[in-house]
Order: sequence, then C-alpha cells, then structure tokens
Amino acid sequence: MLRTEIEKALAVLKNGGVILYPTDTVWGLGCDATNDLAVAKINTIKGRAEDKSFIILLDTDSKIQSYVTEVSDVAYDLIAYAENPLTLVFPGARNLAKNVINADGSIGIRIPKHDFCQQLIQRFRKPITSTSANISGAPTPLFFDEINEAIKDAADYVVDWEQELKISKKPSTIMKLAPGGQFSFIRR
Repeated sequence: MLRTEIEKALAVLKNGGVILYPTDTVWGLGCDATNDLAVAKINTIKGRAEDKSFIILLDTDSKIQSYVTEVSDVAYDLIAYAENPLTLVFPGARNLAKNVINADGSIGIRIPKHDFCQQLIQRFRKPITSTSANISGAPTPLFFDEINEAIKDAADYVVDWEQELKISKKPSTIMKLAPGGQFSFIRR
C-alpha cells in the first residue's frame, strides 16, 4: 500500500502536479520545489500571496548543501538532536524555483522523520515543498477530515495514507541560522 501511494505521488510530482500528503507535522500541499509553475499552482490553490516563501523537505541532511550556499556545523547538530520536527531557515538559497525562496534569499528546510515523506523524496531525488493544507489565513487543519474540500479537489493527487490518523500533530519549530552559526527562534 505505501509503495503504491509513493508511486502515484511520484508520478504527479514528476509531471509538475500538486499532491496533498501526510507529513511528520500536519497534512501538506507539495510539489517539485524546483518547478516555478508547480509552486505557483500551490499559491493559487491556497489563495496565497506570491511573495510568501515555502519550506522544502529533503530526505537527508547531506543534501542541504545542494540548496544553500553555506551550511554551518551547528545546523547538522540541531537536526541530529531535535526531538520534534525542526525547520531551519538558511541564508543563500540556490537551485530552487524562484517563487519558493524568501525575498531575503533564505529558505526553510526540514528533514522529516516520516516513512512516506522519506521514501517519496528519496525516490524523487529533488526537494518537495511543504505548506499546510489550508486556504491562506484559515486555521491549519490538524487532521485529514478538517481539510477544506476545495483544497482536496484542487490537488492533482490526494495521498491515501494516514487519512484516518487522529494523532494530534503540530507545525514544526522554526529556527533561523546566520552564516556564522548563530541561531534564533521564529516559531517554537
């Protein structure tokens, strides 16, 4: 079942589509983070301003260097020791769709500890976007049942995995990293 869902989601991502999928935090809308048109489609689905950045998901921290110009050693320590989902905001984003990157040139990156996400990203071999599955400005749905039907209908594929789970999850902690390794919390 998991393998089948990964194959279906993978086909959609490779064709520039948008998936609605479970993560280690809340349900998300995702696409190829290197495809400007796919990212624009998510903005349209959410009714979200085009200048708002996304976070990207990678399957391993060894790939961070491909998408930012400098990674301090503290980043790897923070990832290794984080007990809860952690998004790190790095300066100097590169090799990504322009509409994924923040206006200041930064990008938020998370390495999810979640079977579906890990296997999908590993097979896709590129980062995928992750943004909560809600209309911009509306509350973040905590469970699949709470996702607005318009979001479900607009996604090119709705992953049939963990839809019945009622385990309360919350968005990730977000920390901003400076080039020298200093960090500050954006969201705890």
